[in-house]
Amino acid sequence: MPLGKNYYNLLSPETQVWQAKIAREYGVYGFCYYHYWFDGKMLLEKPMENMLHNPDVDMPFCICWANEPWTKAWVGETKVLIPQHYGEKKEWADHFNYLLPFFKDSRYITEDSKPLVVIYRPEVIGCLNEMLDYWQELAKENGFPGLTVAYQNIDFDLQTDKDDSRFDYDIEFQPLYAQHDMTKNTHPHLKAMRRKLAGIVERRFGFDLMRYGAGFFNKGVQVDYDEVWKKVLERKPETEKNIPGAFVTWDNTPRKGEKGQAFVGDTPEKFKKYLSAQIKRAKDVYHKDFIFMYAWNEWAEGGYLEPDERFGYGNLEAIRKALIENDEFPTYPENIAE
Repeated sequence: MPLGKNYYNLLSPETQVWQAKIAREYGVYGFCYYHYWFDGKMLLEKPMENMLHNPDVDMPFCICWANEPWTKAWVGETKVLIPQHYGEKKEWADHFNYLLPFFKDSRYITEDSKPLVVIYRPEVIGCLNEMLDYWQELAKENGFPGLTVAYQNIDFDLQTDKDDSRFDYDIEFQPLYAQHDMTKNTHPHLKAMRRKLAGIVERRFGFDLMRYGAGFFNKGVQVDYDEVWKKVLERKPETEKNIPGAFVTWDNTPRKGEKGQAFVGDTPEKFKKYLSAQIKRAKDVYHKDFIFMYAWNEWAEGGYLEPDERFGYGNLEAIRKALIENDEFPTYPENIAE
C-alpha cells in the first residue's frame, strides 16, 4: 500500500513533479518511460506527453519501446487485444517523428549527443536492422549524430544466431536474467524450442505465443530474495555491451494470483547491501557508469521504489546510502555521458 494511502493519478502534474523530486533526492538519476506504440495507435501515452510539456518535472529521461502485443496481462490473462506489427519505411518514419520532440528535449538522456532509445524485445522484430538503420538516418537528418540504441530482453541473448550489430548496449533486465540463471537447467531443450516457435509466430502474426502455457514453466512459488541477488552478483558480462541491472523486489501475485511468483525475505538493509555490491561491479567488472533498476512504480509486480506502508522511504534511502558508499551520488549533469 502506498505510504499515507497516496493513490495518485499519473495525469496529475503535481504527481509527476513529486515523483521526480523524491527520485532526485535519493539519487535516482533518471526515468526510463515505457512507450506503447502499435503501428500508430498508442496506449498510456498521456503521462509521458504531459511530462514533455511540463518543465517542472525536473528529471532526465529516456524511452523504452515496450513492443509487445497488448494483452490482459494485468489481470493474469493471455488474450491478445492488439497485435504488434512493424510495417515499412512510412510506419518507421511515423514512429520516429512521434518520438522526435522527446529526443530534442533538454532533459532527454544522450551519449555523445545521441539520444538513448531502448527496444524491449528486438528478437520479434523481423525488420529490426532495416528499421534501426532508417532511424539512424532520420536522426542525422534531424541534427543528431545518430541514436544510442539498447535492448533489454533475455530472449534476444538466448538466440544462437542473433545479430546485435545495431545495438550499443545490452541491458540485463533484473531479476529476469537471474531467474533464468536459476532455472536454465530445467527443461532447457523444451524451452529453446518454445522460444524459437514463439519468435516465428510473433514476427509473422504479431502475437506473443510465450504467454500461452507459461504456467507449465512458472508455477506459483516463493523464491528466496537472497538467492536471486546471489545470481545477479555472480553474473559476468558476456560482451562489452552489457549493462548491469538491479531490482528492489518482485511479486506478481496481484496479477497472477496462485500462479504468481513472489520473492521473500527482502528488506531495505539487504537491498542496500546488494545494490552497493552491484554498483561496485558496474565499475570494476562491467566498466559502466550506470545501472538499470527495476522499477520505479511497477506496483502490480512488487517492483517499486516509491514509499509504501511496509518500509516507508527505506528502499529509497537504501539507494542513497549505496550510492554515497561508492562515491556515486549523481550530480545531475545535463546528459548522462557528456
